[in-house]
Amino acid sequence: MPELYDRVRPGYPDELFADLVATTGMDERSSVLEVGCGTGQATRSLAALGCSVTAVEPSADMAALARQRIASFRNVEVETSTFEEWNDRGRRFDVLVAASSWHWVDPSIGWRRAHDVLRPGAWAALLGHVVVRRPGEPEVYAETADLHERFCPGNPGWGHPPLEDDVRTTDEGWGLVDDPGGLFGPAIVRWYPTVQWFNGDGFADHLRSLSLYRRLDRDVREPLLDAIAERVRTCMGDRAPRRYLSVLRVGQRAECGPGTDL
Repeated sequence: MPELYDRVRPGYPDELFADLVATTGMDERSSVLEVGCGTGQATRSLAALGCSVTAVEPSADMAALARQRIASFRNVEVETSTFEEWNDRGRRFDVLVAASSWHWVDPSIGWRRAHDVLRPGAWAALLGHVVVRRPGEPEVYAETADLHERFCPGNPGWGHPPLEDDVRTTDEGWGLVDDPGGLFGPAIVRWYPTVQWFNGDGFADHLRSLSLYRRLDRDVREPLLDAIAERVRTCMGDRAPRRYLSVLRVGQRAECGPGTDL
């Protein structure tokens, strides 16, 4: 699964990291803590900025692959732990980054822990992707809704992606995760359109990496994904887009004085 995940999940655009640098003032002297680095997709981009990166990843298999992927960088350490149980050994950081991972952190612990391991004036940045569609553009769920209902009827996760223009109008602060309250200032939100192209088999592999499909019983999932791959081959010319808005949400660590609502 780590190799599949690394191969089919989208990366983050260079413009996002340029905006992250511009907002936070990161440079080669900065120390970055990455929470939930996965296979190191965002880690490589952070390392390329020249700052020192400490990446924390709870999955031993994911962490091992991340270490391979960033082996050429001398400014990165990957530590295997959950963020909640991670031993910070008194280290303090200038920026905390979580790329499509913050929703896995216990909300009763996450923001307080982030505040504690960051220096005064430091920043937290949440990176993510929202699957979207554009009017009139071929889209896989629209082409395969009947297959989803045939193999797994009534699944509440099934549905059409939102329209890109609708998502762009929703600058929802910190998004779908718990709000940090008074621990961090208001989030600065930036959107970045990206698209991946897949053939039928590639799109099926992409879906295999998503928790919505991984939760299905294998006897349901595999026939469904085989049917989706065949539909992409026969009805979409074996070329299917997966359109995203990548998103950057950045907020500055608050100096919490008496009376601050935490």
